Amino acid sequence: MDMFKHVMYQSANLKRVAVGDAYYANALEKEVAYLKSLDKDRLLAGFREVKGLEKKAEVYPGWESCEIKGHTLGHYLTAISQAYACTGDESLRRDIEYVIDELAEAQLESGYLFASGEYLFDNVENNKPAWVPWYTMHKIIEGIIMAYETTGYRKAYDVMDRLADWVHARTSRWDEKLNLQVLKVEYGGMNDCLYDVYSHTGKPEHLQAAGKFDETALFKAFYEGRDILNGLHANTTIPKFVGAVKRYMVLDDCDEFYLKAGENFWDTVVNHHTYITGGNSEWEHFGPPDVLDARRTNCNCETCNTYNMLKLSKELFMVTGRKKYLDFYDNTLTNAILSSQNPKTGMTMYFQPMASGYFKVYSTPYDKFWCCTGTGMENFTKLNDGIYYYRNDADIPEVIVGRYVSSALDIEEIPVKLKTDADYPGNEESRITVLETGDSSRFVLKLRIPDWCRGYEVDVNGESDGISESDGFICIDRIWKRNDAVNITFRMSVTYESLADNRNTVGFKYGPVVLSAGLGTDNMEVSRTGVDVTIPTRNMEIKDYILIKDMTVDEWLAGIGSHLVKRPGTLEFVLRNTDEDDRLVFTPHYKRHDERYGIYFTLFDKDSDSYKEFLKKKEEKRRLEMMTVDLLPVGNDQYELQHEVRGEKTFSDTWNGYNCRGAFPEGYFEYKMKVAEGRVNELIMLLAREGHPVDYEIQVDEKTLLSSATIEGWPPMVYEEKILIPAKMTEGRDYVAVKFINRSDKAPLKLYGQLRMISE
Repeated sequence: MDMFKHVMYQSANLKRVAVGDAYYANALEKEVAYLKSLDKDRLLAGFREVKGLEKKAEVYPGWESCEIKGHTLGHYLTAISQAYACTGDESLRRDIEYVIDELAEAQLESGYLFASGEYLFDNVENNKPAWVPWYTMHKIIEGIIMAYETTGYRKAYDVMDRLADWVHARTSRWDEKLNLQVLKVEYGGMNDCLYDVYSHTGKPEHLQAAGKFDETALFKAFYEGRDILNGLHANTTIPKFVGAVKRYMVLDDCDEFYLKAGENFWDTVVNHHTYITGGNSEWEHFGPPDVLDARRTNCNCETCNTYNMLKLSKELFMVTGRKKYLDFYDNTLTNAILSSQNPKTGMTMYFQPMASGYFKVYSTPYDKFWCCTGTGMENFTKLNDGIYYYRNDADIPEVIVGRYVSSALDIEEIPVKLKTDADYPGNEESRITVLETGDSSRFVLKLRIPDWCRGYEVDVNGESDGISESDGFICIDRIWKRNDAVNITFRMSVTYESLADNRNTVGFKYGPVVLSAGLGTDNMEVSRTGVDVTIPTRNMEIKDYILIKDMTVDEWLAGIGSHLVKRPGTLEFVLRNTDEDDRLVFTPHYKRHDERYGIYFTLFDKDSDSYKEFLKKKEEKRRLEMMTVDLLPVGNDQYELQHEVRGEKTFSDTWNGYNCRGAFPEGYFEYKMKVAEGRVNELIMLLAREGHPVDYEIQVDEKTLLSSATIEGWPPMVYEEKILIPAKMTEGRDYVAVKFINRSDKAPLKLYGQLRMISE
């Protein structure tokens, strides 16, 4: 089958684009070296074990030794396939074929191929805790697809085809109720990858399986323009829309409903839930629209979210040709993706804190294997993606330059070979040179006018004939000859962006790059959350605000070009007319790796009431953080697993912006919570009343501390409940078991938001 039906522009694939930028080249080199250092047999161990084959090596630790094992193999296979496409390194092709051969041997007669038994999929269908098996399956299928697309290796096609047959066999047994139940547990982009499989196989069964993972009700909400993101897990939600748009791209007769839903979702996320870097979320979840300042922490902007938003942006541009998707891609790849890799080690980040005073924390090579380690492998083996696009089905072919990075392009269909020399933000001038082209080769070269551009000049060989502007692109329509040179100048300046819920909290940019200020290297200790996710701490007072002198905040921002000034010959920027003049030094954030930083600062007039209120709230927040012994976002899979969640007749859900863990009648759920040993501890929780009486019991280490309590009343609401745990119950204890039991015969018991343990 043809890959895509409803596409305006093709993306120049990885084999046709070579990036010459030194920073990009180092990032790719570090990533490929890491990939080559991994033991393929350790990544494959679980797959062989499921088949009953002798393991050739022991499975890696970390996430690869728990219920999500196998996800890294999928990312790894995608990454080495992309790296092979970029470099032509035959050793990588041999690695690809070895992995595919091993997967073919490990595949069961049914087509099932996984690093754990089918019981995890059974658990999802039976309302038992399970850590995202369909998410893991998505990564595995994606890796096999990429291996086939980059190498043409027939055995990869056969493995992909048989595995998709198994997915169809499993999903075809779901009735509507069970289907909806399964879709409540994170499943990655199963619709996305299965539409890709269908584009290769053309089998109706694979199309039917893909449709089982389309959440029509969710798509309908965004088709109608309703923002229902509050409380939704971001990296669960974004891939669903990648799949919706992929459906539109693949199917001849696909309703525009899927495209419109994807477009509206993108607009909602980008315009109401996104930080200056292009990242989104806090503790992996979306919040209320335009509430961003209040949600700045050390756990913002999961890198997987960014990875998936880039996939969605690329798809939407290919379908619509709208420049805004290229603007987002350019900003986000530079300021979130490039920012996420340590250029010395090649290791990548999970969270990207938006609260000032934190620092970047990276994965380790062989004992973590986070989800963002996996998408990191992919991110840095496709840095040449999304730079050039083309179309050759129009009367006059078009070549689009979407990003200005030193690189070379070879498009046989036009035909043309060209190179770009660029160094933004170091230099405002760039050049595109035609290296080779056919006889009488006429095409339109379309240059994206960046959203950060403050004026431009363009010429071809010193002349401006045939140059026009349309829909945010500079269009050059001519018959091109070898050595034609397009000279481009995009003017850059210092700009700022405010957060909607606090217009005085601002971040700064210079041209395409987000700026951050270095805040020192003292006490850079790390902590942990979730399943061994390392996060930065801020166990010291760090000033994250700036006082404006001799003018109002509005006046200072109106003259930003005079108040954040560039040191000559550098990319260093310092403040003027503030209490931080010449002390804070702002530089491109993506190059800051070994110190605390501040992207956002809150600006105040020194004597304003808002400044006094800010200091008061800051102290209250600091005190609560200092008292917190343990914090659990309930209903969030990996954080619940970290707290050894157990239960029967239990479920997770969301309501009105809150995540929820619940127990059906006669059910329960239980966590292990950290306590301050030998001291009085207090458990703070959010429970719900929904009109129906609910009898429940809360036990700590099997001792009932709250019993025969009844939740009832109207209207529905979430309210706070507190339980004191006596000091004698924590003597010699670091942890206690907290059990929530539903004694009702009809209504569910629901725990919302965060479960917090504090001690004075």
